[in-house]
Amino acid sequence: MTVRHGRRSPGLGAVLTALALALGGRAGARLSTQLSSAVSAMTLLRLIRALPDPATATPRVLGVDEFALRRGHSYATVLVDVETRRPIDVLPGRSADTFAAWLANRPGVEVICRDRAGSYAEGADRGAPEAIQVADRWHIWSNLGDAVERSIAQHRSCLHAAIQAAQAGPLDNSEPVQVSRPAPAPQASSPRDDRVAVRTRQRHQAVHDRLAAGHGLKQIGRDLRLALGTVRRYARAASAEELLVNDGTGRRPSQLAPYLPYLHQRWRDGIRDATLLWRELRERGYPGGYSSVRDYLRPFRSDAPPPTSTPVPPKPRAVTAWIMRHPDRLQAEDHRQLLAILRHCPHLNALRGHVQAFAAMMTQRRGDQLEAWANAARADDLPALHSFVTGLRRDLDAVRAGLSLPWSSGVVEGHVNRIKTLKRQGYGRANMDLLRKRILLAD
Repeated sequence: MTVRHGRRSPGLGAVLTALALALGGRAGARLSTQLSSAVSAMTLLRLIRALPDPATATPRVLGVDEFALRRGHSYATVLVDVETRRPIDVLPGRSADTFAAWLANRPGVEVICRDRAGSYAEGADRGAPEAIQVADRWHIWSNLGDAVERSIAQHRSCLHAAIQAAQAGPLDNSEPVQVSRPAPAPQASSPRDDRVAVRTRQRHQAVHDRLAAGHGLKQIGRDLRLALGTVRRYARAASAEELLVNDGTGRRPSQLAPYLPYLHQRWRDGIRDATLLWRELRERGYPGGYSSVRDYLRPFRSDAPPPTSTPVPPKPRAVTAWIMRHPDRLQAEDHRQLLAILRHCPHLNALRGHVQAFAAMMTQRRGDQLEAWANAARADDLPALHSFVTGLRRDLDAVRAGLSLPWSSGVVEGHVNRIKTLKRQGYGRANMDLLRKRILLAD
């Protein structure tokens, strides 16, 4: 019925504790008022802090990942039992020393699922050298997508030629013919010489000079006064031209550009209502506002006819999505444009073949074929894909295990998303001890 010196019954205490774990302090206090058991937010937080840690055994399959306490400044590590799908501990920081010490104190871990971060790989090697490390398949596939997008950006001129040829006549639905001869290098358009292009080339050269001297990315960012993400983007680019949109203007293409042929045709059909035309474009996927359409059409209201539309090539990111997506899930128009691009660019045709072979190897768990796939990818003239292969070979055993074993970091990523919700409920002000209790105990 009660406990010594208790100010509430055990039943009510359990209800308030569950309320605190689910909602946190302020939201839980507001709901407790509606339940005729009003308590303060601080009382609920004290109830959370008084809870003991859950009893856990050493997991056989361990998942590890980082999450941000303050993005870009401080981080922590969450450890999850992949078999039971429950978090078992939260570590301060994300260093290899902390992770290695945790593993050394808990022998028995057989499999470690992680992303491709070097600190967790080093910590696993030192703390549990006998454990099998499994690189997460989603991160591997994401890294491949980045390499595919860089390769497409290097062959941007093929996109223009392919779309122009597709406008001239229809294509059949047959797959592009595989070429056995060496593919000629694409003709590069005139290089940009505007202020942004000059600055990009200077920064790219400065970053790679410092990398060659052995400087780290953070040190380079401090020296050049650049953000870490910017330094990383320059470091990954083989040349400065990969970072430039070589359209001759130095400006990003307008959101309206892909819809100009349709807009011009509707104007020639006699449709002059900008609001109606904007609504039609919205139905076709245009994300912009009415004012952009109105301002673009304003010069047409004179007697001069609208300019002749030129076909707008798809962006490299869109072509990347078409190549990375399963062929059966492509829309008809996207499939038609992709076929036109692959027919005009043997490099991208070979790239698509490598992506499909990697997808088959990943979905069918044939990690033993990784070395053969890497050699085939290295044989083609695709520098961005070569960089991806080099990265795989630095972590070859973990990548091969990730492509062979059924384990992955998916459950860990789910808990990272849940942690973000808990952080928002705490308004970003929860101390590490309180956040740790909620991560381990909240359902």
